[in-house]
Amino acid sequence: MMVNREDIKRAARRVAAYVRPTPVISLESGIWNCPGHLSLKLEQLQHSGSFKARGAFNRLLSQPVPPVGVIAASGGNHGAAVAYAAQQLGHRAEIFVPEISTRVKVERLRSYGADVHIVGATYADAWFASEQRARETGALVVHAYNQPEVVAGQGTVGYELSRQLPDLDTLLVAVGGGGLIGGIASWFQNTVRVIGVETEGTASMYRALQAGAPVDVDVHGLAADALGARRVGELAFEIAQRYVERVVLVDDEAVARAQLSLWNDLRLVAEPSAAAGIAALQAGAYRPAPDERVGIFICGGNAQLEAFSIK
Repeated sequence: MMVNREDIKRAARRVAAYVRPTPVISLESGIWNCPGHLSLKLEQLQHSGSFKARGAFNRLLSQPVPPVGVIAASGGNHGAAVAYAAQQLGHRAEIFVPEISTRVKVERLRSYGADVHIVGATYADAWFASEQRARETGALVVHAYNQPEVVAGQGTVGYELSRQLPDLDTLLVAVGGGGLIGGIASWFQNTVRVIGVETEGTASMYRALQAGAPVDVDVHGLAADALGARRVGELAFEIAQRYVERVVLVDDEAVARAQLSLWNDLRLVAEPSAAAGIAALQAGAYRPAPDERVGIFICGGNAQLEAFSIK
């Protein structure tokens, strides 16, 4: 099940007509406790508001979709990406989300024409319900992070970044179920240092690497809707063991500060998960060397604007 560079290159060709190349901005030395060179990959500008469109399109374009359509479980971003991809390709989409999904994400799902079911307290509850429904209908399942086509699709953002910034030393990558970090690490394969970032309430990869295998964790906190996988994906875990240097943890307060910093300093709207890498710098969970070239993915922008007092 491992994903390699050829899988990612094929995915990039497959999805090229459907996803946006997203820009990179380079910031001044010293910002947010980064003494060297800091660059942000603005993937919140992607279709559906996050990197997830890449994996969704690659999955749907990799095999025939039955007439009944596609089905997915999501905290919000993956579901929106699947719904958007299905709409663009002319398929029905049925999406299951937990009660913790934010209003803005549920509204975005519905705006793409998906049938939305709000089920249970966490992503795991939504996933269980979606599995049952898929068995009943025969719909194509698009997993949020534990399918090779999805991981390869997410890896296209790493492939794209490697051509925009060929001299990176380190990447800070937010981790939920592991699809994004799995795809990115599969592309770079230790040619760039890959550091995962999780919140204390969503530490599925951190605990898995400690235990030597995926384990169940309690999920809670500010970023739980996007990073709240109870158990990291087996595929992402295998990739992380080979190609991820380590995972660091940040608390919810650090994430909230990072969100505000992105807005106050750059006028960028980022959801909590997308601010995790900035939080790692500001809180000292990751300390770059003086001349280190660091990249961070601002991986989603489906935020509640009220949090920024934006009218």
